[in-house]
Amino acid sequence: MHIEGSVVLVTGANRGLGAAFARALRERGAAKVYAAVRDPGTVTDPGLVPVRLDLTDRASIAAAAQLAADVTLVVNNAGISTGTPILGDEEALRRELEVNYLGPLAVSRSFAPVLAANGGGALVNVLSVLSWITLPTSGGYSAAKAAMWAATNGLRLALAEQKTLVVAVHVGFMDTDMAATVTTPKTAPELVAEATLDAVEAGQPEVLADATARQVRAALSAPLTALYPALAGSAPA
Repeated sequence: MHIEGSVVLVTGANRGLGAAFARALRERGAAKVYAAVRDPGTVTDPGLVPVRLDLTDRASIAAAAQLAADVTLVVNNAGISTGTPILGDEEALRRELEVNYLGPLAVSRSFAPVLAANGGGALVNVLSVLSWITLPTSGGYSAAKAAMWAATNGLRLALAEQKTLVVAVHVGFMDTDMAATVTTPKTAPELVAEATLDAVEAGQPEVLADATARQVRAALSAPLTALYPALAGSAPA
């Protein structure tokens, strides 16, 4: 599909990668960009159309789909990271699943008929390299993103007949508030947004936005110790 002339809804468009998506879409000539956020008052760019959407509130998602009935591209970008390890607080783990998995899936479900009515269009799910690998402090986040990765594959099958392109975006650390405490090299969100929109226009279903994503993706077919070297010496004698 073409970005120019498209009508797009971006969740979490008021900051970080979401804001980068909104800017890139406008620069590429999108006819309208809905900024779907919990508090529409935080959308200060007059070129965006604020829409209330809370990933934990199904009624707000349904209302957003009814309001933005002209959408041809949906970008599931909003998410959270609580830093909860896999054996950590269960309530925090549930919150990760609700916001990073069940919420985007609900957005996909509500907007699928909208995309179908408007010719198919595209659905972008911002995942993470952490959908493929888990760090000690990313247990909850990784589990939720892994679930959304599986859901993305399911959405590809479910939406194929209506000709909706489903794009998964995998990236390592980005230079956003979520990774503010990370000291390793980070990718600019603008680069991720541009690579994603390139993929949408080219009809590509997967974006490996940085070297980390490409390396981890390649290691998925290798022995488990390729991703988790610490396990090499943990097998019982």
